[in-house]
Amino acid sequence: MTTSPPRGCGSIENDYHFLCDMEKAWGIVLESLAAAGILITIFLICSLFFLICKVQDNSKRHMISVYFFFLLGTLGIFGLTFAFIIKLNEKTGPTRFFLFGVIFALCFSCLLTQACNLNRLVRGRKPFSWLILLLLIVSFSLVQVVISIEYIVTRLNNQEKKFQYMNEENKKDFVMLVIYVLFLMALTFLVSIFTFRGSYKNWKRHGAHIFVTVLFSIAIWVVWITMLTKGNTVLNKSSWDDPVVAIALVSNGWIFLIMYIIPEICFLTAPLKLEDYPPENDFCQPKFIKQTTGMENRAYTQDEIVQGDTGDHSYSPYSSHLQMKTIEPQSDFSIPRPKTRTSPYHDYTGGKSPM
Repeated sequence: MTTSPPRGCGSIENDYHFLCDMEKAWGIVLESLAAAGILITIFLICSLFFLICKVQDNSKRHMISVYFFFLLGTLGIFGLTFAFIIKLNEKTGPTRFFLFGVIFALCFSCLLTQACNLNRLVRGRKPFSWLILLLLIVSFSLVQVVISIEYIVTRLNNQEKKFQYMNEENKKDFVMLVIYVLFLMALTFLVSIFTFRGSYKNWKRHGAHIFVTVLFSIAIWVVWITMLTKGNTVLNKSSWDDPVVAIALVSNGWIFLIMYIIPEICFLTAPLKLEDYPPENDFCQPKFIKQTTGMENRAYTQDEIVQGDTGDHSYSPYSSHLQMKTIEPQSDFSIPRPKTRTSPYHDYTGGKSPM
């Protein structure tokens, strides 16, 4: 017995009806929000490449690599929303169970790495280099990748367990797969709190962005896990399983954009405040891309200083800074001039001398 497709779908397959169903509009609303998030995320990624040459502070330039991977994870979150709008089947099942934990692990690994770096900056210590930041991101994310791969391989080899619908066992497996992500989230929240205990306020603002972002993310995760495991069963609304997770994805993606990455990019090119850097540590001072070389000619700056009524003209602003003394002559050092000698023929008149 075949059923007629819902209004707005036409001849589209049954698994894709939520993408176009006009009666159950939650799929259309979520895919519109996800598509808008994808466009904004791509725009922000492009803007990062443009801002690389605009950032003068080396400490902030190293953070661009963290922002780039965080935006890639946010882009994956919005894209993964479509896998939950489409019904669970043999194609969307592995995508859901594998990418959900991996993408969120990448995002929270970026936030945790950034929080660890800020804990050094707020205390006036040397920040991590961009290479160390990348290694930390990869190390934190790799754990979830291994967990998800092992689960998918084991699940695909077991013919009795297929991705057909979201039963109780699949729900438990889905939540168990993201326990490591919950650990990353809690650790990031804890580390971000310590960024408020530093002495340099400029970096505390970045820590506040991470704190607020993770706080809202925790609230979203508590709601969707509760609804998926208990709430929908109590309310006898098993059809809400996919919408609940899809709403969580879109909400968390927009939280990442609004609460964290957009403010961070706005402060990326903010004017530098030297009082936020420890003067005794040269490595924490902001270093500019273009620096002038050579010594400054300070002779011209002394012009107006020596022009006074002191009457002391022994110092010249265009001469050496060594003190000059007037030497009084003690002997005659003049060069003698040649004198003319009297000619022996001075008195000769031309006559003969007498005999």
